[in-house]
Amino acid sequence: MLIYPKIDPVALSIGPLAVRWYGLMYLVAFLQFWWLGRRRVRTQPWLAGAGWKVAEVEDLLFYGVIGVIAGARLGEALFYEPTWYFSHPLEIFAVWHGGMSFHGGFLGVLLAMALYVRKTGRRWFEVTDFIAPLAPLGLALGRLGNFINGELWGRIADPALPWAMVFPHVDLLPRHPSPLYQAALEGVTLFILLWLYAGKERPRGAVSAAFLMGYGAFRFIAEYFRAPDAGIFGRSEIVSMGQWLSLPMILTGVALFVLARRHRL
Repeated sequence: MLIYPKIDPVALSIGPLAVRWYGLMYLVAFLQFWWLGRRRVRTQPWLAGAGWKVAEVEDLLFYGVIGVIAGARLGEALFYEPTWYFSHPLEIFAVWHGGMSFHGGFLGVLLAMALYVRKTGRRWFEVTDFIAPLAPLGLALGRLGNFINGELWGRIADPALPWAMVFPHVDLLPRHPSPLYQAALEGVTLFILLWLYAGKERPRGAVSAAFLMGYGAFRFIAEYFRAPDAGIFGRSEIVSMGQWLSLPMILTGVALFVLARRHRL
């Protein structure tokens, strides 16, 4: 069995200023969004034909940063630990402590993109199709930040599993290193699939639908290896809060994919 390598969550300290690995993961995630977005505009001619310009990537990033941070933090408070955060409301602003809900961040980004669509006059799915392939690597980096923080540990694993890991700050039982599973599935694997799929011109809405189906399915699978959160429905060993929140994504993705293939979006 492996032992969780206790990692100092602070990457760099300068006097009272502490730069945490978790925050650095978010910074790198935003930078890769910016770089990949510019690459898409420059290398995929149908995007240029639709009027996309490199400068717009910076605007999308600005809206996205606000949406993901505000939404992810509020989602963590409302979906997973409402009682604790309602008792400690100022902790909602302590993003450096970790605790960022993907589903909350996803809703925050949707709201931010709605504002962007209203400002620019672009079609909704035109915007979401553009940003969908840029998101998964950022999700992978967020999960690496969770692992460094020693949080979101997995369910108890077979001791014979070569990568079963003991998290001494939790207990001395072998567990699945679930943040790494999620980084691999929802992050790297989803990125590869979406990047390849979006490498050709697709019907409007199809790439967005593929993201919803892909993330929802991978998250649903990964939840079987992650210690279940309490959530607003209580703690369940059968269907976790993350799975409840992923089901609507999968179903919506399937419906949108059918409509997109019929050119109805």
